[in-house]
Amino acid sequence: MPTTTAPVLTQLVRSRADLVLNGWTDRGIAAALQRGELFNVRRGWFMDAVEREPLWPEQRHHAHVIAVARDASGPAVMSHTSAAVLWGLPLYGMRLARVHMTTPSPRRISSAPDVFRHVAPLPSVDVTVRGGIRCTTLSRTVFDLIRVLPVPAAVALADAAERQMAERQWEWDTDAVLSWRGELATRLTAAGGARGIRQARWVADFADGRAQLPGESVSRLHLHRLGFAAPDLQVPIDGPDGRAYFVDFGLADVRSFGEFDGKTKYLDEALRSGRTVEQVLLAEKQREDWIRGRTHWRLARWGTEHIATSAALAARLASFHITPP
Repeated sequence: MPTTTAPVLTQLVRSRADLVLNGWTDRGIAAALQRGELFNVRRGWFMDAVEREPLWPEQRHHAHVIAVARDASGPAVMSHTSAAVLWGLPLYGMRLARVHMTTPSPRRISSAPDVFRHVAPLPSVDVTVRGGIRCTTLSRTVFDLIRVLPVPAAVALADAAERQMAERQWEWDTDAVLSWRGELATRLTAAGGARGIRQARWVADFADGRAQLPGESVSRLHLHRLGFAAPDLQVPIDGPDGRAYFVDFGLADVRSFGEFDGKTKYLDEALRSGRTVEQVLLAEKQREDWIRGRTHWRLARWGTEHIATSAALAARLASFHITPP
């Protein structure tokens, strides 16, 4: 998931006035845009292209939100996907072209083509501030999105929101989970026959914040669709040095473990903790051998390319002789 913080993004998004104050001219700005050295976030707002290039889609949208917020006035607040990035929630597989804002009255927010206006009730309890920007609260944001996002994206978002509420420095706060689920259930009950409410209720019931990455959330959805029993998540296995190894999925009904293997842990130097890719791969192999030897269960790994569809994950699992019971 994205790690660039809001303060850093705030500094990266620069206005035309700021550039001019620092010696730029309109001709110089135009030339830098043409050369691809500057990126036009929206009219009058820019980012250095080199600084923008490595950002995740959610981070790029966050930068867009910052630019729109600096231009905005009136009662509208950031909402939907634009509030989600302020809350640090994943938007799995989503194309984030427009900033979303909600207002309780049909007053015009902006005529700009990069802003989508929602008119909906917006009580004050549903409004907060994140990174200096007014937006919908976490529960309102999740409520707005799990009704309308594609199911994989909705599950990834709901899992991440629950984890944000319940994870306390590696400790899992069960009371916080129950409180969060209760708050969301109350919203869904009060929504009656609102658009997408049936999907939202299913997603809220299916959500599990122990899934640590969007890829794990989507994997969990596919496992459900394929007919596997609900897996145990973050399963501890006693390691050779007394410390536990944690496995993403425990499929007790087929005596197998599963791991969603994102590429980040191999490519991100910070996550490798100073080790080479080869050292990380060797450590993973030794870990796998220990887990198989100790438990006598199969262990399968899969990556992003294997969770594009349920059929793709089924084919990957079948190659390890793991099939639904």
